[in-house]
Amino acid sequence: MKERQTLRKSMRARRRDLSPAERRAAAKGLRDRLLAFLPLRRAQRLALYLVNDGELDPAPLCAALWSLGKRVYLPVLHPFSPGRLLFMEYRPGDALVKNRYGIAEPRLRPERLCPAWALDLVLTPLVAFDAEGHRLGMGGGYYDRSFAFKQARGRSRPMLVGLAYGFQRVERLPRACWDVPLEAIATPERVYRWR
Repeated sequence: MKERQTLRKSMRARRRDLSPAERRAAAKGLRDRLLAFLPLRRAQRLALYLVNDGELDPAPLCAALWSLGKRVYLPVLHPFSPGRLLFMEYRPGDALVKNRYGIAEPRLRPERLCPAWALDLVLTPLVAFDAEGHRLGMGGGYYDRSFAFKQARGRSRPMLVGLAYGFQRVERLPRACWDVPLEAIATPERVYRWR
């Protein structure tokens, strides 16, 4: 666990050290890379996240998805099941509120919820990833808990794709039994696929 904490701290610092121009260029590169990614082009219900703590920003991609008529969902902290996420449809102009971590999310509106298993593709933030598609997140386990059903039931949907800067790739990550591996990782330079 100490190794994970050390790696998490160093990668987060490196992300935050990027200049605004570097972040914008990476976000545009990511958008262009993913718009050519066939699983994303086929997907109709996609979840992504709002940028926080120097993460790779999917906002330019979100605008492109809306223009293609796709439905976009954002994670919302589950109010009754600690450590889990709900996915709320996000439309242009929707008001956002800050959750207990200071991260913007849509207001909870039950009629706009989509069960995690009904999403086609989920773009997840990450702190580091390795050559086998394992992801190191912020340490809360929200994505792992919310998508544990993929391992337990062997479900293929939704496709889980991590978003990262190229420098976030490491040779090997220390793993925990609850880690849910990703099927792909997209960086501004390329898309890695495993399963």
